[in-house]
Amino acid sequence: MQIEAKLTNAIQAAIQSLYGQEVPEKMVQLSATKKEFEGHLTLVVFPFLKMSRKAPEATAQEIGEYLTANLPEVVARFNVIKGFLNMVIADACWVSLLADIQQDANYGLKPVTDASPLVMIEYSSPNTNKPLHLGHVRNNLLGWALAQVMQANGNRVVKTNIVNDRGIHICKSMLAWLKWGNGATPESTGKKGDHLIGDYYVAFDKHFRAERQQLMDQFMAEGMDEEAAKERAEKESPLMQEARAMLVKWEQNDPEVRALWKKMNDWVYAGFDETYKALGVGFDKIYYESQTYLEGKEKVMEGLDKGFFYRREDGSVWADLTKEGLDEKLLLRADGTSVYMTQDIGTAKLRFQDFPIDKMIYVVGNEQNYHFQVLSILLDKLGFKWGKDLVHFSYGMVELPNGKMKSREGTVVDADDLIEKMIEEAKVKWQEKRPTPDPSREGGEEATAEAASGNESLPSRGDLEGSSVARIVGMGALKYFILKVDARKNMLFNPEESIDFNGNTGPFIQYTYARIRSILRKTTEAPSGAVGGATLSPKEISLIQQLAAFGAAVQQAGSDYNVSVIANYCYDLAKEFNGFYHDYQILKEPDEQKRLVRLALCEAVAKVIKTGMGLLGIEVPERM
Repeated sequence: MQIEAKLTNAIQAAIQSLYGQEVPEKMVQLSATKKEFEGHLTLVVFPFLKMSRKAPEATAQEIGEYLTANLPEVVARFNVIKGFLNMVIADACWVSLLADIQQDANYGLKPVTDASPLVMIEYSSPNTNKPLHLGHVRNNLLGWALAQVMQANGNRVVKTNIVNDRGIHICKSMLAWLKWGNGATPESTGKKGDHLIGDYYVAFDKHFRAERQQLMDQFMAEGMDEEAAKERAEKESPLMQEARAMLVKWEQNDPEVRALWKKMNDWVYAGFDETYKALGVGFDKIYYESQTYLEGKEKVMEGLDKGFFYRREDGSVWADLTKEGLDEKLLLRADGTSVYMTQDIGTAKLRFQDFPIDKMIYVVGNEQNYHFQVLSILLDKLGFKWGKDLVHFSYGMVELPNGKMKSREGTVVDADDLIEKMIEEAKVKWQEKRPTPDPSREGGEEATAEAASGNESLPSRGDLEGSSVARIVGMGALKYFILKVDARKNMLFNPEESIDFNGNTGPFIQYTYARIRSILRKTTEAPSGAVGGATLSPKEISLIQQLAAFGAAVQQAGSDYNVSVIANYCYDLAKEFNGFYHDYQILKEPDEQKRLVRLALCEAVAKVIKTGMGLLGIEVPERM
């Protein structure tokens, strides 16, 4: 049992014994003692004053005396500061907790059973007219990490993807390939399929812009103002009219258009799969808009028949959400073609048929906040039991030093290029940052004089020429840099900062893990022997206390839908370990009992770092 749980039970018993009152568990407020006071855990006694009918100091004193008398194996001593009872936890209790952490194979994680709630998480949602870019990288990494965290909180999880494989944007790429592709294929060009198709999406926009400008000049020469000329030019552009006509043919199942669409999409899917594999993400079920939009149209028509929606004179179908404080939302265009909202309704229908969903989470950027507010209302109207409570995991955009990305202009940071750059950068940084090893330290080749308390240490020897370790470190740097930021915030991505072996970075945490593994390889002693009457130092207790907080961090990350909690917990734990490592010998400690406790600490820290980073989809290398 965790120390907090033992204390909570004892405090409830104390209130019952001292004041004859039963108190619920939630009234027992425990927190880490402030550093300026002696103690490890602090109880706030103010909630019990009506029961004790005494001053805060007297109430705290009585509870403290009860605990030291009845729970001496946990509470060694205490002090009172106004209405706060600061408790010093017995060393034996910390050592016992450390042993429990070592022995629990699933420490910090809740079990999942067939009766666990089913959570479906949608992420990625790419368009088949372009390759994945930095924004998609953030989406995929957040989605994968959130799925791991929700499972760690005792949920069954289904990871899904909805591929936007139809629509005007797809037709633009198809039309451009027909006009200027000269039969190019991934094989003939040596390009990944998603990159090849993306080139034609950019090409369409280039030609369209030129055509639009020519028409605008013509209309403005006739006396039309610029805004009106632009609107008319976009409407009358022959290129855009061809793309729209192709979309209508696609929806009419034209065999030639459909055949081209399938061929080009297959190229893109092969490219996507390579990128997903490199990112270390995957899906349990993939849905395609081309398969769901008709289902959506059917549900919209059902809603129309039931009076949920209405039809305008031009034939378009709308939802009037003014009573909900919103506006009117288009569901079907006048020509009968569907919009994204229609597709999402259809996808929800299929998912509800496929899985008994208890909670649905959509990982989509914050520019779609309004969309999901509307979707929730519409799904609820249409009878989906989880519709009203759907979760939009809304995340901020990834920005670059030179501004925002634009797919049409080809100015995005390509995901594949980024992955390759991060792995190469890992090799370069390692060579630049290698310090001189300190042979007096027991960490072997990894131990360095820079392992100072509060100052993160740098790698010392070894190299990253091995492609496997280079990949682990490079991808760890990328993933951690993105996931350590609260998803709701916009972020500035800086590859050089992310790969640094100092500070709050993935490589620093990975190196800490590798250092610990190096220490453990150098001994045959079993850390599991770390039990008994060992005397602990403040830094050792602080480290155990940090380990004890892992379960709470996992729970908070799940309840808040905030995976950055796990990332920053791992950093704090690694930093705490480095402070401990700087101050104390481990393998060279002459006292056997102390040595075993310190080895147990090493083993437990490595275990929790590996588990925590694993929840983020980040590997940790055994050697660096």
